[in-house]
Amino acid sequence: MKYGRIIEGRFLSRPNRFVARVEIQGREETVHVKNTGRCRELLVPGAPVRLEVSDNPSRKTKYDLVAVRKEGLGWVNIDSQAPNRVVKEWLETQDFDVIRPEFSYGRSRIDFAMEKAGQTYLLEVKGCTLEVDGVGYFPDAPTERGVKHLQELTQAQRAGYRCGIAFVIQMEGITEVRPNTATHPEFGQALAEARAAGVKVLFLLCRVGEDSLEIVEQREG
Repeated sequence: MKYGRIIEGRFLSRPNRFVARVEIQGREETVHVKNTGRCRELLVPGAPVRLEVSDNPSRKTKYDLVAVRKEGLGWVNIDSQAPNRVVKEWLETQDFDVIRPEFSYGRSRIDFAMEKAGQTYLLEVKGCTLEVDGVGYFPDAPTERGVKHLQELTQAQRAGYRCGIAFVIQMEGITEVRPNTATHPEFGQALAEARAAGVKVLFLLCRVGEDSLEIVEQREG
């Protein structure tokens, strides 16, 4: 996936989860943050950031903060909409007969349903932006929704669907994602139960470009 016009700035502060204060070409601007997660280890004062310039003149903010450079790691894409976009592009190269986004199952909407040779596949997508000592972790904040999705996938797998959860690693140099049990132990338990039921766990490694994000490798966890 590619963004439109990208410019760079320097992060100053985050008054709330929706907006940040960023220095752009010597001016302080209020920008939209395309991630409502905590990102505390990423959005630190002085960190270089990348912003997409909006072409919508009626918007309150002109810029979307989409990436931040983490010292010792490199650029991290923090756009929470990016994982589904890159997975859709990736699925289109995987020879499925049908790809349907936002598939209703049980009490949830699963990100993708695919069909091939009469078999239905379900895939839930999670973006990973949290890195600790060279390992990716998910989630960076408690996610009851994420636990529910795993429980639905577990039930669907037992009902005859072929199910998977894909962790899109939105940074380079990281090859695995572990459940962040220190933050949300229930997610780790739900992931273990899903694995035991046969749900596949995929790590999708990405290339983080100046104005792009691309899946370059698939690994099974």
